[in-house]
Amino acid sequence: MARRVVVALLGPVAWAPPGVDPVDWRAALAEDVVDLLATLNEVETAVAVTPTDRQLADVVVWPDTAVYEVPEATPNAVFAALAGAGYDQVAVIAGDAPDVPGLTIGKLLRPLTTRSVAVAPVEGGGPGLLGVATRLPVPAWLPALDMDNSRPAAVRAAAPRPGDLAVTPAWRRLRGPGDLAFLDPAVEGWEATRALLSGTARPR
Repeated sequence: MARRVVVALLGPVAWAPPGVDPVDWRAALAEDVVDLLATLNEVETAVAVTPTDRQLADVVVWPDTAVYEVPEATPNAVFAALAGAGYDQVAVIAGDAPDVPGLTIGKLLRPLTTRSVAVAPVEGGGPGLLGVATRLPVPAWLPALDMDNSRPAAVRAAAPRPGDLAVTPAWRRLRGPGDLAFLDPAVEGWEATRALLSGTARPR
């Protein structure tokens, strides 16, 4: 059975709701993504941060969660950090999608049985990726990816054959005020983000 790892990439967060401390906001989003990964079955989980954000990782990870320090907050840097770690497949998930369903992450990994790479777009059709998954070693054709600006079409254009890339279901990231409207209070999870938005979060 393939050895798989899902990595939360805790990159910069450019927006926070009015009245919410940006540091607390980023930490709440990261905590919820890490907590979600911890519930996944048949995969290992990890966190990736740049050295300046190591403290954030240490605050939100579970005791047995691996933390990888990367020179830049990009999927390609994560793939390079995992080279030689013994994994067959890796998925990188954005650190600002606190309510992403585990099923959506599973669908990102599933195509790797027949495809080299899979990407999940951000809901709404704008630029950016929710996540990207690849077999290891990484295909030589995979371009440099940016979680905030890359689009599936550009990744497909770099592939030798269109079928080398799978595009899986999209999900939202919390990158602006319009994204908050889609958070569903009836859905379980995203506890830290929920508490911060409701004013019931405990001081860190």
